[in-house]
Amino acid sequence: MPTTKQDAEMAVKNGHEVIIHMPMEPKRGKKSWLGPGAITTDLSNEEIRKRVEAAIKEVPHAVGMNHHMGSRATENERVMRIVLEVCKEHGLFYLDSKTTGKSVAGKLAKEIGVPYVENNIFFDDIYTTSHITKQADRLAEKLVKNERIIAIGHVGITGTKMVSVLKEYIPVYKQKAEIVPLSELIPGYEFIDKGI
Repeated sequence: MPTTKQDAEMAVKNGHEVIIHMPMEPKRGKKSWLGPGAITTDLSNEEIRKRVEAAIKEVPHAVGMNHHMGSRATENERVMRIVLEVCKEHGLFYLDSKTTGKSVAGKLAKEIGVPYVENNIFFDDIYTTSHITKQADRLAEKLVKNERIIAIGHVGITGTKMVSVLKEYIPVYKQKAEIVPLSELIPGYEFIDKGI
């Protein structure tokens, strides 16, 4: 996207990790929602590799990757094997957004040797403030029982709603848990040639 490099630089400057949010084919939804450089199941092996490599070049300081949409692509072993092999070559971990219960990303990541984590809860899978708040409450409850939780929210359509709910809930979360970068949740993961 036009501001990708600038956004990545700003994130690092503010002490955040950067991951590539790779657009991938869903089972439902418009292809136009994917944006440029998307991974779809009809692409050749070479084209998939080329697009993943291009995304990595576009996002400075990236230490990991996850997918945008992707319910169809992440169920496809051929597609995900290529994506994960490129991640391994570049020392990136993979965060499975878990947009489908049939994702093969975890199985393949283990086989290929790619550091792997997965999403536990979406804040904004429904675009209303009441739903985001309900999910924020669910996360607060889960923090009592679980050692670690990964939650995903978005800055697109729900951005302002997401920010307002998080501003209210981050102090609550900090009372119950430590908020850490994703890489800290991966045992033995070290940044490879990232200058971090």
